[in-house]
Order: sequence, then structure tokens, then C-alpha cells
Amino acid sequence: MAFSPSSTSHAHNGKPHTMAFAAMTTLFFIWGFITALNDILIPHLKAAFSLSYTQAMLVQFCFFGAYFVISPFAGKLIEKIGYTRGIITGLLTIATGCCLFYPAAEVEVYSLFLLGLFVLASGVAILQVSANPYVAILGPEKTAASRLNLAQGINSLGHTLAPLFGAALIFGAASDSIGADAVQLPYLILAGAMIITAVGFVFLKLPVINQQSDDTQAATGSIWQQKRLLFGALAIFLYVGAEVTVGSFLVNYFAMPEIGNLSEREASQLVSYYWGAAMVGRFVGAAITRVIAPAYVLTANAVLAVVLLFVTMSSTGEMAMWSVLAVGFFNSIMFPTIFSLAIRGLGPLTGRGSGLLCQAIVGGAIVPLIQGAVADATSVQISFIVPVFAYLYIGIYAIMLKRSEAPMKEAPVNL
Repeated sequence: MAFSPSSTSHAHNGKPHTMAFAAMTTLFFIWGFITALNDILIPHLKAAFSLSYTQAMLVQFCFFGAYFVISPFAGKLIEKIGYTRGIITGLLTIATGCCLFYPAAEVEVYSLFLLGLFVLASGVAILQVSANPYVAILGPEKTAASRLNLAQGINSLGHTLAPLFGAALIFGAASDSIGADAVQLPYLILAGAMIITAVGFVFLKLPVINQQSDDTQAATGSIWQQKRLLFGALAIFLYVGAEVTVGSFLVNYFAMPEIGNLSEREASQLVSYYWGAAMVGRFVGAAITRVIAPAYVLTANAVLAVVLLFVTMSSTGEMAMWSVLAVGFFNSIMFPTIFSLAIRGLGPLTGRGSGLLCQAIVGGAIVPLIQGAVADATSVQISFIVPVFAYLYIGIYAIMLKRSEAPMKEAPVNL
């Protein structure tokens, strides 16, 4: 992404930045809502088309695979047409993908659903490539992690509300019979919401931010020479994969007799606790990362996520249910913290670095497929060993990152 070097950054004028931050958080809410709705869509399509776990996880493969394919083009698109037009393009692309669900349900072809998801996710990728670096640069570099955590808190609000929306309109509509047509109304509603939001952005003028790094040792050259960024991209890959795969399996996991013995609708409603915990954690994290080095917070959260997953794999009933739901709280600060730490000091390479990190979101496509294969070969409960390895790497990344830099004192957030 390009920021005009001749433009001024209103760093000390709260009004432009507050309005811009509010507009960006709207986008965070939107893609959080749409992403979490996949957790309801997966078990529904699995039942409607009699799919294996691996086949059902193709939903996440197509959705997050779009990030890998589209993110580089999204960055170039935004460089050419600007943030506002890029955001509008992303919203209208999401609306197009949502509309494709209607004919897909009419002809009852699973591959058409996957196509719709790819188109929908392409629009989300454009929003991601736009909003994450914009929010990170919208204030002091040292408080980027705190600022992104706050925005991701709004993202988690979307994640929290989506399972309730899906449980009511998808499983509620399919209470008597399981059919693909139950998804038509929810996704048409989403398409309408995207169009209305796009119209709103037509009349909104976002401030142009001058891309300057607080780091006098700003990076130059190629992004492939930036080890901090490259290891951070792998951390993003594994984090998104872990977060998505845990959420994707919750409905089927809670339906198991030895775990919760819940109906799909009851289990879908509980998924909101997973994303709701992440929402609470992100607001808490926005405050904590102002006073404690983000790398330390990231290490602690990764370790606790691993502990909780081992608890759910070795227990049954409510213990197994609540321990895996609690993982959401410790997921909370991971994405924004990894993202902000990975792009720190990149200077003019920030745009390219952000594009690479957004491509790494493809972990949400790969890791669920791996866990699906493990679940088919063993059981859903044992398959949670897959995200354990992801969190272990994240913890190691945070420790090594902190060792390589001097202690950092966080400054207050200035939106």
C-alpha cells in the first residue's frame, strides 16, 4: 500500500483520526462477522451434503485460500485507486459472493457454495489489506499493538454475534429438515448490509496518513531480507489456522455424547462464547499492551492456550467444553500483536510487509484441512493436537523476538 509522502499526518488532531478509526472498526466488525459465520455454515453443509470432516473443511480452504491469492492484487489495487475506493470495491465483492449462495442453494451443488465463499473472501481480503496497516499507522508506532487490539475487539464483537445470527436463521430454518436453502436468507441479508455500507463509504473521506517510522533504523531493500517479518508471517499463518480450526470444530465437538451431547442449534449458540471470550480479551489486551511489552503478553497467551487444549483433549463433559471455549480469550491479542510486531520498523516496506502478512492468513485454509484429516483418522477430540503445535511456535516466536530487541516502554494510545 502506498501512502503519499507529501501528505500530512494529523497525529495531534484527534478528530480526523477518531473518525477514521471508527470507520475502520466498522470493517473489522464486518469481516469478523462473516468469518465466524463459517463455523455455523460448516456443520450445516456437512449434514446437508453428507460430507466428511475433510470435505467440510473445504469451506475454510476456499475462504482463507482467497487471502493468499487475492492479497497481493489487493495491495496493488489500493495503490492505484486509493483506500476509499478499495474499501468500496471490497464491500461490493463481498455482496456478490453472498448473492451467489442463492443459486448455489437452488441447484444444491456444494462446489458452487465454495465458489461463492471464494468470491466473498476475496472482498474480505481487500478490506483486511486496507484496514490492518491503516490502523497500525494511524498513531505512534509503539502503540500500534494496542490500537490494533482495540480494533480487533470490535472484530470479535462481529465474531460473537455471527453464531447467534447463524443459529437462528440457518439451524432455526433447518429445524424440521436439513437443506441447503436455509442459507439463502442470511446471506441475502448480508449482501444488502454490504451494499448499504459501501454507499456510506462513498460519502466518507478518509485522512491520508504520511507513512513514517518511529524507528531510525527503518528497513530498506526487500521484504524477504526481514527475518522479523518472515517469522511473523509464519506466526500469522499458524495463529489464524489455529483460531479458525478450533472454531470450525466446536459444533460437531459439542454434539459428541461424551462432550456435550448438544443439538447443532444449541452448540452453535455456544460458539459465541468462544468468540466472545476473544472480544473481552482484546479489550483487556488493548490496555495491558500499553504497559507490558506485547511480546511478553503474546508468550503468556500462547502457553495458556496450549494448556487449555491439553485439558480439553484429556477430559469430558463440561470440563472439555469450557476449556476449549476459554482458548478464545487467549487467542484475543495474538493477531494484532503479531501483526504490529512483524511490521515494526519496516518504513517504506510496510505496505509490502502488510500484504505478505495478509497472505499468511491462508493458514486458515490449510490448518483446518490438516485437523479434518486427523479427525477423520482418529477423533475430533484428539485432532486438537494440531493447533497445539501452532501455539507452541507462536510462543517461541514471541520469546525470540523479545530477546532480539531492547525492552520497550509503551506510550499511551493516541487515536
